[in-house]
Amino acid sequence: MNLVFFDIECASVYKTMAKICAFGYVLCDEQFNIIKKEDILINPRGAFHLTDSKGEKGIVLPYKYNEFKKHPDFRSAYPVIKALLEDKDNIVAGHATCNDVNYLNLETKRFSLPSFKFKFSDTQLIYMTKVGGFARQFGLEYITKDLNIEFTPHRAADDAYATMRIAQEFCKAENCTFAQLEKNLKITRGSIEDYRITKPRSQGSVEYLARIKAEKEERSKVRREFFIYLSRKKKKANGVLSGKKFNFSRNIEDDLTLSTGLLDAIYSKGGVYTQRLADCNIYVPAAEDSTTRTRIALSTEGLEILSLQGLQELLK
Repeated sequence: MNLVFFDIECASVYKTMAKICAFGYVLCDEQFNIIKKEDILINPRGAFHLTDSKGEKGIVLPYKYNEFKKHPDFRSAYPVIKALLEDKDNIVAGHATCNDVNYLNLETKRFSLPSFKFKFSDTQLIYMTKVGGFARQFGLEYITKDLNIEFTPHRAADDAYATMRIAQEFCKAENCTFAQLEKNLKITRGSIEDYRITKPRSQGSVEYLARIKAEKEERSKVRREFFIYLSRKKKKANGVLSGKKFNFSRNIEDDLTLSTGLLDAIYSKGGVYTQRLADCNIYVPAAEDSTTRTRIALSTEGLEILSLQGLQELLK
C-alpha cells in the first residue's frame, strides 16, 4: 500500500467555482520513501485573484503566472489526477483536505466531467485530534513550524511534501504506519462520490462538535427564558429611574439569577430594559468583558457606561 499526499493551488476561488492552476503530489511507500514528487501545472482559463481562506490577504504563488498559460486546462490533467487518487493501492491524504477535494469537485462540474470517487484522510484533523484542539483550524505553516519542518509555502508539490512530513512525524512518534495512526486516533476517512463530499472525522472531533452543539442549545434556552421574563415586565409610571433605558452585556443577560433580579429592581424604580444597544442610554458590561457589543458600547458617544457594581449600588 502506497500513500499519496496532494495539494492544490487555484488562480481564483468562488462559492461555485475554483479555477485550479496547480496539482502537486508526493507518492511514497508506507515507510515514507518517496517514489515520485510532481507539480502538474494547469491553465486555469481565467484571471488570477489570489486571497487567503478569508478572502483578504493576497497570496503569492512561487511560479511565473505566464507559465500556467503554456499548459493545457484541467481536462487534460483530469485523467492523471483521477487515476492517482482512485488507485485502490493508494491511501490519499492532504491538509484541510475537504477544501482541495471541493476544488476538484467544482472543476469536474465546470468542465462536465464525471465525479471523482475516492476516500481521503486529513493531517489537519490528525493534528487537532493529537493535541485535542478542535476550537480552531491549524494551518500547514503553523504545524510545520511546531514540528520543525521546512517547506516553500504555496508551491503545491512542496505543500504536499510538508503534509507527508507531518504524517511521517506522527507515525515515527507512535512507531506505526499511517493506517495504524488513523486507527489509533479513531479517524474515519472522508469521501467523494457522485459529486457529494463527506468530511473526515475523528471520535474526538465528533465529541467536541456534540458538546459545542449542546452548549449552544443551552445558551439559546437561557436567552429564550431571559426574553420571556423581560416581555412580562411592565413599566412603572414614575420612579427615580424614569427615562432610563438599560442594556446589559451578553454574559450578564445569560446569568438568569443575576439578570432577572436586576430587571425586577430596574422596573420597580421606573426604568426599562431594551434588547437593542442602539436604543439604550445606560450600558452595563460585566468586568473585563470584550465582546463586540461591549466594544461598540464603549465607542458610542454620549452613552453612559455603568459597571455592574455601580448598577447594583444604584439599585440598592
